[in-house]
This record gives sequence, C-alpha cells and structure tokens, in this order.
Amino acid sequence: MTATLTGREAGDPSAPRGPLLSGSRCPPSHRGRNDPSWLVSSVQAVLATGSGIIIIRSCSHVITDRHWLAREYVWFLIPYMIYDSYAMYLCEWYRTGDRSSKHTLTIFRNFLSKNRLMITHHAVILFVLVPVAQRLRGELGDFFVGCIFTAELSTPFVSLGRVLIQLKQQHTLLYKVNGILTLTTFFLCRILLFPFMYWSYGQQQGLSLLQVPFHIPFYCNVANAFLIAPQIYWFSLLCKKAARLFDAPPAKKDG
Repeated sequence: MTATLTGREAGDPSAPRGPLLSGSRCPPSHRGRNDPSWLVSSVQAVLATGSGIIIIRSCSHVITDRHWLAREYVWFLIPYMIYDSYAMYLCEWYRTGDRSSKHTLTIFRNFLSKNRLMITHHAVILFVLVPVAQRLRGELGDFFVGCIFTAELSTPFVSLGRVLIQLKQQHTLLYKVNGILTLTTFFLCRILLFPFMYWSYGQQQGLSLLQVPFHIPFYCNVANAFLIAPQIYWFSLLCKKAARLFDAPPAKKDG
C-alpha cells in the first residue's frame, strides 16, 4: 500500500473563525460581506470528491490500476493550497484591527503562532505528499490517492455552517441538520477512510483487515498514522462543539 496523499484540512473548529476544512478561516465579518473563500473551498471540495469517486470506481485493482486524475488533479491542488495559506495570513492581518498598517513581522509571527497545525499540514502536503503522489510512488496506488481525495466531502457542510453562523442562524433547524451532516461526512471520509483503504488492500491480497498492517511497508503505516492523527483531533473538537450546540437552550428571538 502506498503512502497516501491527504486532502486539505482546516483550523480549530471550536474557534469563531471561518471554514474548517477548506478555504481561509477568516469569517466574512473580517473580510467583508462578499468574501468568496467559502465558495472557493466548496467548489474545490466538490471537484476533489468527484475526482476521488471516479478514480476509486475506475481502479478494480487497488495497487496497479491507473487513472489520469490521480496525478492531474494534484496540479490543481497545489495552487489552491498556496491560495489558502495566503488567505489565512490575510485573515490574521485583518484581525489586527488596523487595516492601514503594513504587513509587519509581528503580524506574521502571530500568524505562525496561531496556525501552527494548519501551516504544518499545508507544508507537509506541498513538500512531502505532493512529491510522493507525483513521483516517489511510481506507477502504483492511484486507488488510494482517489480515496484521500474523497476526504473533502465534509467541506461544503462546514462552509455552510460558517455562513449560517455569520448570518446568526445557529438557532435554526438547518444549522443543526448541517452539523449532523458535517459530523457524519467527516467521520466517514476522514476517519473510517483509513480502515477502508486497509480493508480494500486486504481484499485484493486475500488478507484480513488486522493482517494488512503487517504485510505492507512500515513507512506506509507511519505515514497513515500521521495523516489520521490530526483528523481524529479535529473530529474530537467538532464533537465537543456539537455537544455544546445540542445542550444549549434554544435561543430566544427578539420581538
């Protein structure tokens, strides 16, 4: 099994910021009413998920079968990741409150400090996982790249949740239903995704799920452990936020 390429992830969902999984974490109130980052994030997520599904359905052999999207979509992902990193920095700049100030070293340091996990995530994707996906894995593993692309499925729901927050619609049924869909898609496509890849490999090789880790290169297990760890962390934060949402008393409407 090849080491897999992760989709992009986002910052702390418990913070009052923008989209969790894609796009800048800067809410419209900081960037203006016409902030398009949530739309960019959602479009990218739909394209990534669609590409992943096409790849998975096209690869009957999980190791050797090929599909051109497994490589070509990565070239689209690279500029998107750069855009997202810059958007995060702009958010930090807007949060300083003085929009006439120049981009100072202090602002940049604050940006690095507040977004350590996300910056590390982006850097690993760009400088480690992209080379692995494009060169180092050779002609193998398109199926697993497609699986990782589908991890973006939860992004549109997170983006919608942040839009509803900005519109002060947290009390609505739509917001709660969207929260359930966010948790469900995140769990399925970012947590259960990894056992599914191991299971798929086992089915191809005649191994049980528990046998697979002992029949693949050690570095694949290490790589997948590094990929799933932040997903579990972010999922735990989502669950805590959901618990607060459903435990809170209904908001009273004015008038």
